[in-house]
Parts: sequence; C-alpha cells; structure tokens
Amino acid sequence: MTYCVGLHLDRGLVFMSDTRTNAGVDNISTFRKQFTWEVEGDRAMVLMTAGNLATTQAVVSLLDERNLAAPDRAPSLLTVPSMFQAARLIGQTLKEVIADSRDDGGPTASKAFGATMILGGQIQGGPPRLYMIYPEGNFVEAQEDTPFFQIGETKYGRPILVRAYDPEMPFDQAVKLLMVSFDSTIRANLSVSTPLDLQVIETDAFCLGKSRRIEDADPDWRAVSDGWSDALRQAFHSLPDVDF
Repeated sequence: MTYCVGLHLDRGLVFMSDTRTNAGVDNISTFRKQFTWEVEGDRAMVLMTAGNLATTQAVVSLLDERNLAAPDRAPSLLTVPSMFQAARLIGQTLKEVIADSRDDGGPTASKAFGATMILGGQIQGGPPRLYMIYPEGNFVEAQEDTPFFQIGETKYGRPILVRAYDPEMPFDQAVKLLMVSFDSTIRANLSVSTPLDLQVIETDAFCLGKSRRIEDADPDWRAVSDGWSDALRQAFHSLPDVDF
C-alpha cells in the first residue's frame, strides 16, 4: 500500500508521497513513488504512483525513454503542448502497460496489475493543473470543489484535509497540513511509512520548486507529529464531560 496527496493551491501545487511498498508483512521495501520532469522556463511536472510496482515502474521507464529517444518517438512529456495532453499520454501508457501485463487473464489480472496516478504541473500557455489518472487510462481534473487528490491508503488522512484545506494557504502551511495527514495515516496503517518525498511547483515559475525527503528523525516532522498528538489530547480533554 502507499499514500500520496496532491494539493492545488492559489500559489501552485504541493505533492507528498510515502516510500513504503509491501508484499506481505515480511516483505517490506522502500521505493520512490514520486517522479519529476522539467524544462526550465517552459514546464514542470510531478507524477505520483500507487498500485502494482512493476506496472508503475514500467510506465515511468517508458515515459523517460520517450523523453530521451529520437523525435520519431514523440509525443513525450517534454514536448506535449498542454497538461491535458500530458495526462492523456500517461493514461494511454498506463493502459497499454496493464494490457501487456495481463496476458489475457481478464478483469482479475487487470486488477492485479492495476495502478492509479496523480499528475500535476504547468506548461507555458496554461495554468497549473492537477489530474487523477485511472488504470483504464481515463482521468479527471481537480476543480474548485475537489481541490486535492489522494491515492493509496486515503481514509485516515482525509479528514484533516477536508477540515483544514484553504486554497489561499501559503506553502509552509500546506506542507504542515500534509504532514498531519501523513502522520494520521502512518499511525493507523503499517503499510505507509517514512521517508516521505515532498515537491512544490509555484504558479508561473515553470520550473520545479522546493523539494525535500523527510526522514523519520526529521526535526520538523517530529515537531508536527508530536505536536499534533498533544493538541488532539488537549482538545479531547477540553470537551465537556458526558453524563453517563
């Protein structure tokens, strides 16, 4: 399992993903699930992945191969004219990889090799955009009513996002919000864990912004995690007693 979140803010986009993968309680590994592409001054993109690891690695490898290969392998993420076309390219690639992997195993095999992805970024001529891409190759875009996407183990970290998200919040507040969301998930589910990968894309910068790998001993992470636990306990004890 995994947990990834992409936030769409007035100031830009913020992404955070964990790095734990598991195939049973005795087979746990660390793999990056966040990938970036950039043409400085023209475009910047972030892709986060959840699902079958072989599928997601194949998709990213194919996308990278198209970026480095001769022009006859276009389109590539470095040349598509819009984020919509980038989402379409990734969706088609994901669908093709799953179809190749299932070997006529039908719907059950398709589910076993399935993956879901979050794509966000900005290309010259358009605004920052955020997409959720499904195993079938189709996708939806974040809107004002749905300003963030989650993939993987989503339920534990969602309540704080719904309650505290503000499109006008600065990046540091958004990162703190994501840390609380991930802390809630990590405490509730062993299949999600540090280190976490963080990436920011600022509106109209057309380049990757601040990035960071957050280890378990990171002082900011520990301060937020411990502070959130203390705040929850204080809030609980401040509630009126129930007559029982």
